[in-house]
Amino acid sequence: MRHAVAPAQTVENNSYAVTGLLKMCTHCQRLSKKNSGVRIPRPLGNGPSRFIPEKEILQVSKVDARTQSIFEDAFSALGRLDNISLVMGFHPQYLESFLRTQHYLLQMDGPLPLHYRHYIGIMAAARHQCSHLVNLHVNDFLQVGGDLKWLKGLDEAPQKLQQLGELNKILAHRPWLLTKEHIEQLLKAEEHSWSLAELIHAVVLLTHYHSLASFTFGCGIMPEIQCDGGHTFRPPSLSHYCVCDIANGNGHLNHHDDLLRNQEVCGEVEVLMERMKQLQECRDDEEASQEEMATRFEREKTESMLVVSAEEDECVPSRDISRHFEDPSYGYKDFSRRGEHVPTFRAQDYSWEDHGFSLVNRLYPDVGQMLDEKFQMAYNLTYNTMATHKDVDTSMLRRAIWNYIHCMFGIRYDDYDYGEINQLLDRSFKIYIKTMVCSPEKTTKRMYESFWRQFQHSEKVHVNLLLMEARMQAELLYALRAITRYMT
Repeated sequence: MRHAVAPAQTVENNSYAVTGLLKMCTHCQRLSKKNSGVRIPRPLGNGPSRFIPEKEILQVSKVDARTQSIFEDAFSALGRLDNISLVMGFHPQYLESFLRTQHYLLQMDGPLPLHYRHYIGIMAAARHQCSHLVNLHVNDFLQVGGDLKWLKGLDEAPQKLQQLGELNKILAHRPWLLTKEHIEQLLKAEEHSWSLAELIHAVVLLTHYHSLASFTFGCGIMPEIQCDGGHTFRPPSLSHYCVCDIANGNGHLNHHDDLLRNQEVCGEVEVLMERMKQLQECRDDEEASQEEMATRFEREKTESMLVVSAEEDECVPSRDISRHFEDPSYGYKDFSRRGEHVPTFRAQDYSWEDHGFSLVNRLYPDVGQMLDEKFQMAYNLTYNTMATHKDVDTSMLRRAIWNYIHCMFGIRYDDYDYGEINQLLDRSFKIYIKTMVCSPEKTTKRMYESFWRQFQHSEKVHVNLLLMEARMQAELLYALRAITRYMT
């Protein structure tokens, strides 16, 4: 296994060390006066996430030796430790699998040159207006020798990459519309055609960054201090705290808010556990017919269309973001809007385990295995806890979350009773799921706080890992099925 060749690079900073660098107080103020004319930046937020207290995130690496080791390895490989990795650090087993896969996709030998990989990452993240990921890959694109002219807009990139715009658009927002004709247009273009191996690499990158944009917005990930949008040179507005207090989160008092929130919801976890117990008993007592199971799926799919993902206000992307993709008005639409009908995608006819895995592994060796391990890690990850309760089997809940996301994309599992979803996922949770998966740029802190209010932040991050991986697999299934149909 070899690294793809890239020019030597120097990275100035990393987000993990930033907090320490900004401890200023009286001493730093004196230094600032001595070095007149030098402006010292301060972070715009309190830590890696707008939704999760900084002390909870950073505490993970202090008490967990494995997490600390993974962080050190990531920093050695990339020259930085980004805020996404810090938040994923709640779940070191998953983080290890995620970083291994991402490292392989971006840096190891593969069908696509390095600068193409980062440019495709920019295109994918831009579809969801994820400036955080766009900025990270703009820097990486330039460091591996990418042409600065391409960053002026997609129309300045090579024709081959421009042709990927339609696939990027459909996969990000309406993957059920993808057909073998879309694949044929890319593979049979006269001068700028894609090989099958290149296309598989591109599809995996697109789906990876679409879903990672969902995680980024869903966890309220902040840009690193050295990135655009991650810092300001303006003085702090709170008169009783010095700059370093605010940089380190010492001026952020949310204990009272937490107490109020906990008082508002009483018994939420116990109610959910009781429903899980009752559903298990129903499973043991009787089994629904295939006809009834199909009816319940169609009912759940229809109901998912009625879940309003977020405020209906359109998020208009800035020019800096929209120049990296075409047709900014194109977005998620429910299946049956304006009379549109999309046939149900039966997982028994085309599944990741039986079809997609082998296709990816054949055309892009080892990646199918890495993706499969990552999917399995997110799906099976459990600590057998729910909030303060221990020795809890959460498999039923995890399966309901995963299958609800696939249901929104029209994917049906014949052996699953979709009637369980309404019992386990309340409306506020469904709103959060649909927003994060379908229109992640509209995710708000209020949505994040409105579901599972008695659960730990680490458990909500676990939910976001499930949503991210379920979304990626759904997109991949539609893309790989179209490629298979083209090949046959």
